[in-house]
Amino acid sequence: MKTLRGCLDRTLRCYSPVSRVFSMELMGYQKKNGFVRQTGRVASSSSASSTVATTGGTLEELCWKNVLVDSLPEDPNRENRVRQVEGAMYTRVQPTGTGTEPSLIMASESVAELIGLHPDEFARPEFAMVFSGNATVPGSDPYANCYGGHQFGHWAGQLGDGRAISLGEVAEYGKDEARRWELQLKGAGKTPYSRMADGRAVLRSSLREYVASEAMAALHVPTTRALSFVATGDAVLRDMFYNGNARMEPGAVVCRVARSFIRFGSFQLPASRGDNDMVKTLADFVMKEYYPEASSYKDFFKTVAERTGRLVAEWHRVGFVHGVLNTDNMSILGDTIDYGPYGWMERFDPNFTPNTTDLPGRRYCFQAQPEIGQWNLLQLARALVAAGLFDEDAAAEGIAAFGTSFVSHYNGTMARKLGLKEYDAELTSSLWQLMYDSQADYTNTFRALGSMDLDKVLRDTCLPKQLKECLGACGKDEEWLAWLHGYNRVIQGQGIGAEERQQMQTMANPAIIPRNHVMVEIISQVEEGDYNALHEYMACLRNPYSDENIRDEWKEPAPPEPRLGVELLSCSS
Repeated sequence: MKTLRGCLDRTLRCYSPVSRVFSMELMGYQKKNGFVRQTGRVASSSSASSTVATTGGTLEELCWKNVLVDSLPEDPNRENRVRQVEGAMYTRVQPTGTGTEPSLIMASESVAELIGLHPDEFARPEFAMVFSGNATVPGSDPYANCYGGHQFGHWAGQLGDGRAISLGEVAEYGKDEARRWELQLKGAGKTPYSRMADGRAVLRSSLREYVASEAMAALHVPTTRALSFVATGDAVLRDMFYNGNARMEPGAVVCRVARSFIRFGSFQLPASRGDNDMVKTLADFVMKEYYPEASSYKDFFKTVAERTGRLVAEWHRVGFVHGVLNTDNMSILGDTIDYGPYGWMERFDPNFTPNTTDLPGRRYCFQAQPEIGQWNLLQLARALVAAGLFDEDAAAEGIAAFGTSFVSHYNGTMARKLGLKEYDAELTSSLWQLMYDSQADYTNTFRALGSMDLDKVLRDTCLPKQLKECLGACGKDEEWLAWLHGYNRVIQGQGIGAEERQQMQTMANPAIIPRNHVMVEIISQVEEGDYNALHEYMACLRNPYSDENIRDEWKEPAPPEPRLGVELLSCSS
C-alpha cells in the first residue's frame, strides 16, 4: 500500500531541526456503617423520583439501551477466568466488589447531564457503590470487550478489557434514543482478558484519567469522558516502574463514558484468526450505529481516517502526547481513548515522550504521532482488506485521506494559534526552532503571543514579561525580537487587526493544561484525604481558555530535564 510519507513531509519538516441520600429498597444487600455491600442488585424505588429536577433523574431511571450486547456475538462461556475467547466480541462479566466502603472523590455534572442523571445523585451512598463496582443497577448488563492489537509495533494477539467492565449503554438525555453512551468502570475487577493482572486500578492513575478526560473535553479535543472518580477504600499492590519496588497504593475506579469503546484492535483480532464474518459483522454494526452516512465499507474507512487525522492535529494544537499509541488504544470513532502514561509537552521538544517504556526508540513521541496514526490506520485497513470488505486501492485512498485531513486541520489550527488567516509554513517552522533553542514552554508561549501588544513590543525593542517568563535560561531575546518582526510582517500582509488576531489566539491557545508535575502534588494531597486542590484545579481545567483563578504554580513549566515519576511515567496503574 501507499505510504503517507509524502503527505506528511510538508508538516513534519517543521520539526526536523530537533528531531464524578435518599432511601431506597435494597435487595440482597447488607448494611454496615450506612453503606451497602454487594450480594445482589440495587432495586428500583418509585419514591426516589419525587426529588428529581427536570434536568435529570435517578440512578434507577437511567434509560438503558444495550444495543451492543443485543447485536454482536457473545461469548457463550461466562466463566470469569483468563482464557482465549474466540467467535465473540464480548464476555458478560460482573464487577467484583472490594468489600470495602467506597467514597466519591469527584463527579462530572456535564457528563451526568448527557445520560440524564441528576447531580443530586452524587450524594447517595449508592452512587459510589455502583460506580466502584460494589453494586449493580437495574437495566445494566455488564460485559468486557474482546480485542487485540499491536503494541509498540508488534502484534500482541488477544488483549481485551483486562480491568475495564462496561455496565451497558444509556440513551443520551433529551436526544434521540439512538444516540447512546457506554458506561465503563476501569478498575472494577478481573475479566477473562486480565492476563496476569488483578483487574484493579490505583488512585494516582485514576485521578489522571479523570482529569485528562474532562480537561480534553473542555479543550474541544475529541475524547472519551469521565462520569466519576471513586476511592474504593481498598489497597492495591503496584510496582510503578517494574523495578522490584512494589508497594500498596489506594485503589480507585473511574467510570469512563464514550459513544463506543470499539477500537482498531476490535477488528484486528478476528481478522488475525481468519474470522472474516466477524470482521464484517462488526463493521456492519459500527457503520449502522456510528457511521450511518457511510455508503460503503470504503467510505466508512475513509471517514475513520479523516477523523483520526483531525484528532492528531488537535493533539498537536494543545501539545498533547498520548504516550502509548498502540492499535488497541485507537478509537474507531476518532476519540482520544485510554489515558495512561500521557503528558502535555511543556518545554518544547518534538521528541518528548512521557512514557518510560517508549524512551529507547521514542516511537510515540510528540512529533511521531501523525506517522503512528497512519501506521495504525494501515493495520486497521489490513484487517478490513483481509476480510474482503474492500481492496488495497481503496485502503490506500483511505490512508491518503488521513494525510489530507491531518495536514488541513494542522495548518488551520496552527494558523489560529498565531492569529493568522492562513498558515505560514516558514514562520511556523522558524518559531519551532526558536522555541526549541530557548526551551520555551509550549502552552505559555502561545498564550503570551496572543496577549501581547505586538506594536508596543516592536517599538520598545524589548520582550514583554509574559513572553520572557515562558523561556528557559538562555532567553535569546534578540532572536525572538527578530522573529516577532517577521511575525508582524505576516500579520500585516494578511490584513489582520490586533483585536481579530488576539480573539483567534485566545480561543485556540489554552491558558491551562494538565501538567504532570502539578498532578503529582495533587495526587499526594488526595491520597491524604484533601480534595480541595483537585476541585479547584478541575474548575480551572473546565474553563481552559480563561486566565481566571489559575494559580501561578499551575502554569509553571517543569524543569528542562524530565523526572522519573513526575514527567516520565510508566504504564503501571
